[in-house]
Amino acid sequence: MLRLDLTNLHANRIGPDAGFALERELAAEEPFLRQAVQDLRARRGTDDAMVGWIDLPANQGTLVDEITTFSQAASDRFDDLIVLGIGGSALGTLAVVQALGHAGPSRGGARQNGLRIHVVDNVDGDALHELLEDLDPRRTLVNVISKSGTTAETMAAFLIVEAWLRDALGDATRDHVVATTDPQQGVLRPYAEANQLRTFSVPPSVGGRFSVLSPVGLLPVALAGIDVRALLEGAARIDADLDAPLEDSVTLRSAAVDVMTARRGYAMHVLMPYSTKLRRLSDWFVQLWAESLGKAHDRDGREVHAGTTPIPASGTTDQHAQVQLFNEGPNDKVVTFVQVDTPARSVPLPTPGAGLDALAYLAGHDMHDLLTAERAATAHALAMNRRPNVTLHLARLDAHHLGALLQSFMWRTALVGERWNVETFNQPGVELGKVYTYALMGRDGFDEERRALLDAGVTAASSERS
Repeated sequence: MLRLDLTNLHANRIGPDAGFALERELAAEEPFLRQAVQDLRARRGTDDAMVGWIDLPANQGTLVDEITTFSQAASDRFDDLIVLGIGGSALGTLAVVQALGHAGPSRGGARQNGLRIHVVDNVDGDALHELLEDLDPRRTLVNVISKSGTTAETMAAFLIVEAWLRDALGDATRDHVVATTDPQQGVLRPYAEANQLRTFSVPPSVGGRFSVLSPVGLLPVALAGIDVRALLEGAARIDADLDAPLEDSVTLRSAAVDVMTARRGYAMHVLMPYSTKLRRLSDWFVQLWAESLGKAHDRDGREVHAGTTPIPASGTTDQHAQVQLFNEGPNDKVVTFVQVDTPARSVPLPTPGAGLDALAYLAGHDMHDLLTAERAATAHALAMNRRPNVTLHLARLDAHHLGALLQSFMWRTALVGERWNVETFNQPGVELGKVYTYALMGRDGFDEERRALLDAGVTAASSERS
């Protein structure tokens, strides 16, 4: 389902100072990565592990039935879905809906009889106000997603959207809200029970950025009319990929390349899909990679400041933007192209008319031919400038292949974390910012932090209000 081309990493291709003795160096990494796979699998079911995402593709049959039934009923009652979430509660949904939904704005990403999807993942009052102006509350469903129910951005939006619904619908609001939250704890769970809201549970052993194949992502994706069962079936195939010989395992080879390139000093990791429908995949990957691997200390307490910086890019758009930097700027980046080998449809290029003779070379091709040529040309240009790059091929873009790609990326990230001996599944740098936000906004229990912020001259007040 996935194929990895490492041609442009070879020393004989991009020079001995920039390239690798590839198979020898890959083989040297193999035992460490095989052990990492075993260690991660062994942590399943333990109290302190956050590796429940490993089993999501194979262990959710009953849940998928429930989500499918709920989504089919919702398609008769609603036209629009507002998803309230941030980070891992939004980026996975955005990636899948863009990849597998309809590209036209009239459907908002939905397929067939799916709902139009509107993801509110930022504290932007203007954007939220304009969205609510455009929607009919009587035909709108809201999915609020927060494991703890205390995520400030999500819950602030929820307060506004719930008031909008209640003003229009009164007690019927409960039929227009579904909560995805912790099965037992947090703020949203008792609220949902008290208000008789439909709920789906976030597995306690699954963190936000690894939750796209849990109800966090599956519910809104199913409501968009996308086949979530096929998504999970594709993801399940990565288990076999992990156990395959090294030369056949896309996930192991990708993780090995990540370790090797970082060791060599390539500090930035560009993900550049050659597909408009995969543009949001890069945003999802940025959070997955940065939040998992950017750590000040390793698991032994040593100060390491681990991580490589993920950079989202899009082919061919960024050929006319970032690729100039990639080719001639600092040689500190490794680029991963994503190529869909077989498009969903052929879009032939017409024979140019009179006065457009200079475009005759395009005749006889279609848009995918041009897209493929652009990717191959960019990869070769980087190689000629001694810049390492790899190409990850998907046979086609459908739910099976996307599910496999998502699960492979999650495994790849976790394997690199194991190799670097960092705790992949926490985010202390993010939590500190949350604490300061709570303090600035006056939340109980954060008085000491609030005083320290005020002493430093930091307040929540805008310098100018009109």
